[in-house]
Amino acid sequence: MQSMYYHRNTCRLCESSHVDLVVKMKQCPPVDAFISSDRLTEEQHLFPMDLYLCGECGHAQLLDVVSPKLLFGSYIYTTSSSPGLVEYFQKYAASVCSQLNLSPGSLAIDIGSNDGTLLAFFRKNGLRVLGIDPAAEISANATARGIETLPEFFTSEVAKKVRSEKGAADLITANNVFAHSDFLGDMADGIRHLLSPSGVFVFDVSYLLDIVDKTIFDVIYHEHLSYHSIKPLQIFFKRHGLHLFRVERTTSKGGSIRCFVQLQNGSREEDPFIKELLQLEENYGLYRHSTFQKLSERIEIAKVQLQSILSSNRFNGKTIAGYGASATATVLIYQFDLGNFLRFIVDDNPVRQNRYSPGHHIPIVSSQALLDQQPEAVIILAWHYADMIMERNKSYQQNGGSFLIPLPHLIIV
Repeated sequence: MQSMYYHRNTCRLCESSHVDLVVKMKQCPPVDAFISSDRLTEEQHLFPMDLYLCGECGHAQLLDVVSPKLLFGSYIYTTSSSPGLVEYFQKYAASVCSQLNLSPGSLAIDIGSNDGTLLAFFRKNGLRVLGIDPAAEISANATARGIETLPEFFTSEVAKKVRSEKGAADLITANNVFAHSDFLGDMADGIRHLLSPSGVFVFDVSYLLDIVDKTIFDVIYHEHLSYHSIKPLQIFFKRHGLHLFRVERTTSKGGSIRCFVQLQNGSREEDPFIKELLQLEENYGLYRHSTFQKLSERIEIAKVQLQSILSSNRFNGKTIAGYGASATATVLIYQFDLGNFLRFIVDDNPVRQNRYSPGHHIPIVSSQALLDQQPEAVIILAWHYADMIMERNKSYQQNGGSFLIPLPHLIIV
């Protein structure tokens, strides 16, 4: 068990030992470990995922680090399976190429490139592309489709190898993976080594301010070791010879930031919006323990409200289902103690169907089950997509079914 994870005692960004527990979370198995029927007898270990805050630089993070091989080695999720994400990356590629004025033939490297969806759009914009992703099967499939992908974790050593073979990169991207590494210092050093003099590193991550303000606690799980905000990132990049010069807020995943980083002596001017965000974080109290105490209280209130409804005369003893078989759904199931309530979980992705949820082994089925079994209520675990899910399943609701939307405030539809 200990070989599967370890606990660090220092901040991942500034290495200070002044780190304090601010949000206590329920232990979970790896949240994306949806398994096939032939693995139901295997034990799925539970791992801590408590949130800590650095008292020196203000970085929020998990200190319990689960083995990356356990989390990502047999990863099954592919970007192209999400139509919304495909469209998002198409716009992303066009925006970045335009903003940075990249020339045809420039080298673009995507860290955590998955099936190469983003790189395919960069290639359509005339760039040379290379993917780096540790999921062996997904990487092999991407390469077979013409998007060369190295099946490795990105490190400074890998960066040196790539630079010697491919040359310097004019663009490096990392979307929702800059939160995944326990070795961000080495990652930053690798990026610095790999960038051309005018090159830019662009990454998307969930924004800590949005997580706290909107109670988006279901993004707190093992893969996401870091929960980024501007002040700690600014300090961190400066320590590693890099300069955070632009930040954009986006609506992705309930609230994210897109950060643009250049070499320390880069020619691009710093966007004044960065100072605005720093002031916003300070005014909100983003680095105070009391702010996270209030978040914990809101999580507990949401749990009590949902448990109360499920145990009421209206739903007690009735068939309850979930909708959305995702990593965030697993967090909700464990944090809200829903394992004994859910008979099955609906998911529209065929890759998820006929599998079983992490730990509780709840069967994952198609939406046809809503009509075949007509559960009394469906908890929309994928609550960000509640409107779309309800629109797709009007017939279930017309037959007398109810939808429960657990966050950000409990709603019964």
